[in-house]
Amino acid sequence: MSREARVAAETASCRPSRANAPRYLPIAEHGLIGDLRSSALVGTDGTIDWYCCTRFDAPSVFASILDADRGGSFALAPDVPVRTKQFYFPDTNILITRFYADDGVGEVQDFMPVVDDSREADRHRLIRRVLCVRGSLPFTARVAPRFDYGRRDHSVSTRCGQTLFDSPDLSLALTSTVPVEIDGRDACCSFKLVEGETAVFALDRIGGAVQPRPCAQTEAEDLFDATVRYWRGWLSRSRYRGRWREMVHRSALTLKLLTYAPTGAIVAAPTTSLPEQIGGERNWDYRYVWVRDAAFCIYALLRLGFTDEAEAFVSFLSEKAAAPGGTDGSGGTGGTDGTSGRLQIMYGIDGRRDLPEEELTHLEGHEGSAPVRIGNDAVGQLQLDIYGALIDCLYLYDKWGQPLSSAHWDTVVDLVDWVCENWDQPDEGVWETRGGRKKFLYSQLMCWVAIERAMRIARGRGLPADMARWAHARDTIYRRIMDRGWSARRNAFVQHEGEDVLDAAVLMMPLAKFISPTDPKWLSTLDALGEDLVSDSLVYRYDPQASPDGLRGEEGTFSICSFWYVEALARAGRLDEARLAFEKMLTYANHVGLYAEEIGRTGEQTGNFPQAFTHLALISAAFNLDRALG
Repeated sequence: MSREARVAAETASCRPSRANAPRYLPIAEHGLIGDLRSSALVGTDGTIDWYCCTRFDAPSVFASILDADRGGSFALAPDVPVRTKQFYFPDTNILITRFYADDGVGEVQDFMPVVDDSREADRHRLIRRVLCVRGSLPFTARVAPRFDYGRRDHSVSTRCGQTLFDSPDLSLALTSTVPVEIDGRDACCSFKLVEGETAVFALDRIGGAVQPRPCAQTEAEDLFDATVRYWRGWLSRSRYRGRWREMVHRSALTLKLLTYAPTGAIVAAPTTSLPEQIGGERNWDYRYVWVRDAAFCIYALLRLGFTDEAEAFVSFLSEKAAAPGGTDGSGGTGGTDGTSGRLQIMYGIDGRRDLPEEELTHLEGHEGSAPVRIGNDAVGQLQLDIYGALIDCLYLYDKWGQPLSSAHWDTVVDLVDWVCENWDQPDEGVWETRGGRKKFLYSQLMCWVAIERAMRIARGRGLPADMARWAHARDTIYRRIMDRGWSARRNAFVQHEGEDVLDAAVLMMPLAKFISPTDPKWLSTLDALGEDLVSDSLVYRYDPQASPDGLRGEEGTFSICSFWYVEALARAGRLDEARLAFEKMLTYANHVGLYAEEIGRTGEQTGNFPQAFTHLALISAAFNLDRALG
């Protein structure tokens, strides 16, 4: 057994049944399942606490992770005191929750069938197989949907042995191999299994051409096998053979789960409003496509050899996001011609631009952490760094995937021309602060990356470009950063012009090849970051007290920054420190290898979960640390 597998086994959750537990499971006490269109969180107690049907950003059906009373859930567990452990079926996204009781051992296998391009993709089937593997166990199940984040009423009826939940906008059919009764707005049942026996529950979206269909044990087994084949077939394309294969592959599987297959979009996280601080207001909806996050995801997947995902994402941006009509964040259109070259920082998974933010005041939030938000007003922000992330992704796609088409190159030219014209604007920065625009070093750094990578593509392919203009802008940005981004007092590169505040985002400077990883200025910056923002290998983004971001409360260490720190140490030749910091970060993964956005003061995971940013950074850090260690 690998070291990572032993860590996962040793830290697997052991928790009593829900009846004796607090109202909320910790965020990290969940695993993720999905079908490349939507996803669900399954708690270590066997309860599905979060599920949006039929897509990541659809209104929730189960949201008890945001309100234990009004959110809705699908509970399924033994009706006796138990200990639980949760793990993934090897090399898949099929989740198994195992229950240990005095009289037996049972498990629930949760998955959403993925069978390539199934003609029934609109069914959105969620299957729960219950098995008794030793002795005997009594089980109870309660299916309590609360449609549209608990805002829509629904009716319940029985037809042809199925339980139908009907709301104005969505209908679900529950089929079961054990008898189910209606209890108010819910469906429930109690049953007992002895060793070798199995029960199956299937929850299907129905309507239109998708009609109710039973799910017998044989069909559930066939779908289980087909889904195993899909995930293992996909993962077999990975080229990674390094030291941390299990954790890297789990991260890759997670990134694939966050992909919306119909468009190739990649969401930043499958959840909304999971708090960065319990009781705080830093609660955001991440179920959208951040250009930055998705581009970095593609970088990580390309490193592992997954070129199809890169091709799909490039097509998504070309067809959806790069269309005219963006704004510059201040009400007007951007770009030198008023339309071309301007990107929003995020889009809906179908490419839509309008993502109005709304507070759901009827939901109390995870452990009382209000407000619960849907939509995201940050869509109107100006964040100049996205251009560097995107064009670097396109550069790597051209290098490792497929050569950029002429249409793609035309889009790149528009983007770079816009960057040459606008790189000096103040913006909200990579961390989406709501405290006013500033001239952030990271934003300027990534504008430099955008121009420099485009020039590499043009030179390598002989493509047409205004190289003189691009080179002038690139060199001007470089000199600006080296002059105004450097603080002689701090002996370090700083967050933005005019202040001496540090920011972990500058860790990207050597990673983006802007500065040598052994340059004296960079080494002193790395030391300064280590003194101010690093806590036993965990890295804070910045100090909100020194650099107010317009929000109340505190936040934990930001996990992507911790992995950036690993890479920066490795590139600086500090390999022992880098490896120790990386190994420490692995211990902060949850019991099935997943990471939320942040890590709190006592090691708890906080923020939206799981987060693509963290998993892509883990892949990159592992890849580059492996290479440095030889």
